[in-house]
Amino acid sequence: MIDRAGQGSGEPAVFGFNINLSDIDYLPFVTRAIYVGGSGNVALMTFGQDIVIFVGAVAGTILPIRAVKVFATNTTAVNLVGLY
Repeated sequence: MIDRAGQGSGEPAVFGFNINLSDIDYLPFVTRAIYVGGSGNVALMTFGQDIVIFVGAVAGTILPIRAVKVFATNTTAVNLVGLY
């Protein structure tokens, strides 16, 4: 997991990657945001190590969250894209 948040916190993301859900593996980069391609729940671990579930995230939503992991368990949303 690489944290490339060298930009100012108000700056938009400049890179992206398709998120592979895993209960074990960390994301390759710490996100600045997550794009939700298909509606559902998003279970993740924040950069601060908190575990949260965004219930009912709507397709097209961008979650402005610094995440290090997106769990397969309890995540029902699809086509998630990590932005960093």
